[in-house]
Amino acid sequence: MTEPTLTPADLRLLAAAGGAAPSLHNSQPWRFRPAADGRGIEVRADPTRAVPLADPTGSALHIAAGAALFNLRVAAAARLGREPVVRLLPDPDDPQLLAVLDLSAPARAAHPFGRDLDAAIAERHSSREPYTNRDVPEAVVGELVDAARAEGVTLAVLEEDGARRVLEITAEAEDRIAHDPERQAEARAWLRGDAEGAEATDGLPFAALGARDRDARVPMREYAGRPPYRDAPAQPAERFEALPQLCTLTTAADHPADWLRTGQALERVWLLATVHGIRLTVWHQPVEWPDLRLVLRDPAEGPGYVQLILRVGYGPPGAATPRRPVEDTLDEPAGR
Repeated sequence: MTEPTLTPADLRLLAAAGGAAPSLHNSQPWRFRPAADGRGIEVRADPTRAVPLADPTGSALHIAAGAALFNLRVAAAARLGREPVVRLLPDPDDPQLLAVLDLSAPARAAHPFGRDLDAAIAERHSSREPYTNRDVPEAVVGELVDAARAEGVTLAVLEEDGARRVLEITAEAEDRIAHDPERQAEARAWLRGDAEGAEATDGLPFAALGARDRDARVPMREYAGRPPYRDAPAQPAERFEALPQLCTLTTAADHPADWLRTGQALERVWLLATVHGIRLTVWHQPVEWPDLRLVLRDPAEGPGYVQLILRVGYGPPGAATPRRPVEDTLDEPAGR
């Protein structure tokens, strides 16, 4: 049985779900377009929303698009009753076409990812706040590991020595960023002040920046810069967890398809964590520096490429960030 073509309402629903995905600096570097046969949707790169200093290879852009793609898969199955079949990078002559989601067949299951993840799309937020010292239970960690593995990505939960090593590397990366005026300016360009916050459709409002660790143990990205602050309010200093529970997302290779798989794994893990009441923050700083990224990987675990670091735990949900309207992200079908 072949499903009918997607209606304008179907396409808007999918674009809204995809547009709720995470991205570096909340840049939202994606566009969506109906597939040529009308029974699917394309995920395309929006290079005008690239963050070139923090993401010179484009890996973060691809990861964001992969996360949007996973949201499309969830929404297609749960809300439209369609089986999501993915093709990554289907046309080498069209590098901005990152993926096509074929939705021509009826869904085999409403919740093909083990749990109902659909409601978590709207509830998922980055929490840059202090977490408690309560560890995520091993059974839940196992679910998160399996979720990443299903997308072809390895999620490794770091033991104490590994966590302290990654903390040091991340602190070094953050220090380099703090002393790089051009990178600081790039990050600050995505801040949205109180005056523009109500109208913003992208970037980070001050409320989403969270707190600073008063003991300087947890190296959160300092979007507002280090004191003294110029045009942004000081982030409050609070006591963070003694040793963050950290994970890495690692792939065997380091190509655009691997970045897209990382994005799908990231969002699958994040939505599942949200279902369990677990908060998550992505640390991107170390992968922005080739030499630091190289030493992120524990040699004892064999070869691989660390794509992201995740800080997980229990704490406040984090503030919502603005989203681009569907009209800005959804293209008209070809030929219209």
